[in-house]
Amino acid sequence: MPQDDPRPSGAGVLSLVGTPIGNLGDLSGRVRDTLAAADVVLCEDTRVTGRLLSAMGLRRPLERCDENVIASRVPAVLERLSSGQRVAFASDAGMPTVSDPGRRLVDAALDAGLPVEVVPGPSAVTCAVAASGLDCSHFFFEGFLPRKAGARRERLDLLARVPGAVVLYESPHRVAATLASVAEAMPGRRVALVRELTKLHEECLRGTAAELSATVAEAEAQGRPGMASATDAR
Repeated sequence: MPQDDPRPSGAGVLSLVGTPIGNLGDLSGRVRDTLAAADVVLCEDTRVTGRLLSAMGLRRPLERCDENVIASRVPAVLERLSSGQRVAFASDAGMPTVSDPGRRLVDAALDAGLPVEVVPGPSAVTCAVAASGLDCSHFFFEGFLPRKAGARRERLDLLARVPGAVVLYESPHRVAATLASVAEAMPGRRVALVRELTKLHEECLRGTAAELSATVAEAEAQGRPGMASATDAR
């Protein structure tokens, strides 16, 4: 067992593996070593993680563990860990448990007294904050807003009172609609819209919510991808 191995003797370990959010060059040697040593790799989409393993020249057993099935997987995962197996959990992109179902596994493993380790990787949250240029000395990560208009507006009214920047996620096809909702709730709020993080065409657009709502509506009409966004506290 390596000197820095977090496991007590004979115990397994649940490894939370951060994966690239776009650029495979962000893969670390520790990520590769952890996945190579795993008895099983749990993931949201076996096809996505399979391609990642292939890019590293690895072949490991893969099991689907997305939000639809993760609750039913918990007993088997705890049994694996208790028997001494190494279990890796990898999101499709970024850090597990951040807008991601992996939290259920971590919670159950810790409650059972089983070791959990974090193998850091890129995170769209911190990348968006860094790229925004906004004052994010204090920020609140909201993730995805509710889809229903009433619930979304109610949540935005609450977020408008957060004493710091707010980081939102949105899927590519709903960016314009969500930004329109932000502009309706707080039109003068400064916003940074970040797309294609870590990739060749990474881009950050800045302006008020109202200004960017018009810009992005036009861009999405032309088929451009979605973005993570950060809004400042003003």
